[in-house]
Amino acid sequence: MFLLVECAYSITMATNTFSPEEIQRILGSLQSPAVFLNMTCDWPVLLWTVDYLSRCLAGKTVRFRMGRRQHNNTPLFETQCSYVEAKLEEFLSWTEGHTGAEDVGSFSDYPLSQFWAYADYKYIALLLQDKPSMFEDIVWSQFGFPGRNGRDSTLWIGTDGASTPCHLDTYGYNLVLQVQGRKRWHLFPPADTGCLYPTRIPYEESSVFSQVDVLQPDLERFPSFRNARAHTVTLQPGQVLFVPRHWWHFVECVDPVTVSVNSWIELEVDDEARVGEALTKAIVCALKTAPSKDNDDDWLNPTEDGLLGHDVNMQYLSLAMEACTVRGHHDRQHEDIPAGVGPGSKRDSTGQAKNASPSNPPAQGSSSPFNVPFGPHLVAVTRNRIGKLETTEQHPEDKDGQAPIREGHMIRPGSGTQRSRPGSGGRAWDQHGGGGVACSSPASDPPLSPGPEFGGGGKPSPVDRDQGEGREAHRRAVSITTNQLLECLVHPEVIARVTELLLERQGQTGPSQSNTAS
Repeated sequence: MFLLVECAYSITMATNTFSPEEIQRILGSLQSPAVFLNMTCDWPVLLWTVDYLSRCLAGKTVRFRMGRRQHNNTPLFETQCSYVEAKLEEFLSWTEGHTGAEDVGSFSDYPLSQFWAYADYKYIALLLQDKPSMFEDIVWSQFGFPGRNGRDSTLWIGTDGASTPCHLDTYGYNLVLQVQGRKRWHLFPPADTGCLYPTRIPYEESSVFSQVDVLQPDLERFPSFRNARAHTVTLQPGQVLFVPRHWWHFVECVDPVTVSVNSWIELEVDDEARVGEALTKAIVCALKTAPSKDNDDDWLNPTEDGLLGHDVNMQYLSLAMEACTVRGHHDRQHEDIPAGVGPGSKRDSTGQAKNASPSNPPAQGSSSPFNVPFGPHLVAVTRNRIGKLETTEQHPEDKDGQAPIREGHMIRPGSGTQRSRPGSGGRAWDQHGGGGVACSSPASDPPLSPGPEFGGGGKPSPVDRDQGEGREAHRRAVSITTNQLLECLVHPEVIARVTELLLERQGQTGPSQSNTAS
C-alpha cells in the first residue's frame, strides 16, 4: 500500500498531479471539503517535524495551551485553558514521558496522562522571523497563489487529544497541510448553523463558536444537533484539506505529536463580512463592558489583544462600511459587472478583479458544467452515515456510493462526486449558511401564542384567568443574562440582516457620508 507520509523523503522525485491553473479551477468549483493527495511531495515543509523545528528555533520559547483530558458534554474554550511558555525540546521530552522540571520545564506541573498541549495559531512570519529563508519551504504557489508561502501561513503543534473548539471562520476559506502525525476533522456545512447553536462568547474576531461538544453532545440542551450533517476525515501527512467558506469545524489531534500548517485565503466577499464583524464587536464590547452582576465571566478570548472603547469600535464599523461601499461603487462604475452585483466580485491578492473564485466558478466558454476530477489525487470528504453522533469514523459508503475508501484511517484512491450546495433562502440567511435543511426545535415544542397582555388580542379564557397569577409569578422569576441576550443580538442571521440594512442605508447616503455614523 502506498503511504503518503513517505513522500516527505522523496522531495527531488515528485511531480505535481494538478497544475496551479487546474487547482484554481477545482477550488472555484468545490462546494464541500476535499483532500488533495500527492501534491506536496516536493515541499520542504514536510521535514518540519517537532524535532527539526526545535533545532531551528534554537531554544526559543513557544506558548502552549493546556487542556484537561476530560469530557463533560461541554466545549473546552480557550478561556478555560491554562497556558505555559516552553521550548520545543521540553515539549518533546514531556511527550516522551519525562516529568522532571530540568527536562520538561513548565510542563512539569501538567501530567501527560491528565493534560494535552497545543501550540496553536503560531504565525510563521513571527515565529521564524530570524529565519526568513524557511518561508519558502511552504509552496502555496503550486496551488495557484503566486508569492504565498510561510509568511502567509500559521503553524500548529499538538499532542493527542489537543483540539480546537467547533467554530466557523468568518473570512475566506482554508487550506491545511498535515506535516507530522494525524488530525481528525469534523466538518459541518454552513446550512447547519442552526443545529450548532452559535455563540460569540467567548469573543474572538472572525470566529463564531458552537455551544455543542460535537464529540459528546448534550442532546437535551441542544436537541437540533441531531440534524447536523457531520463530514469527518482523518488527515494524513502530506495531504492538503480544503475547508470551504463558513464551514464549521472541530479539529482534534490523534497522534502523540502532530504538526500542521495552514493558510487562510482571502475573498472579496470578506469586505461585507468585515462590516458584520465590526458590528458584532461593537455590540459585544458595549454590553460585556457595561456594569452588570452577570458580566464577571472570561468573555474575551486570549487571542484578542485587548479592549477598545465604544467610539473606536464605531469608527472601525464606519471605516468597514465605507471600504465595502466604495469598492462596490468602483466595481459597478469601472468593470463589466451587472449593476445588481455589489461588493461580492472577486479579486486576486494584488487587488485586481478576476472571474475565478471558490464561490464564483470561472467561466470556461462552455455551457457544460465543470466536473471536479475526484479520484486518486482528489478525494471528497463525504457526509457521515452512521446514526451515532459521537462516533468519529466514517461509514464506508455515502448514498451515492462515492465515498473515499479507508484502511486504517489512511485515505486510499477512491472516487467521489461533487456535492451541490443546498438550496438557499434569503440573502441574509444564505450569507451565513442559510438554506438547505432547517435545524429547528423538535416538533414536540409547541409554538408560543401571545396572550392579550402581549398584544395577542381577544379575551383570556377561564383557564387563563385561573392560571394568570401563576403565570405572572413565573414571569417575575425568569431573568435573562447578558450572554443570552447576545446569543440573539449577534446571531449570524441577525448580524447578516443588520449588515445588509446598514449597507443599503450607506448606498443611499453615499460613501462620503460614512463618517457621520460614528
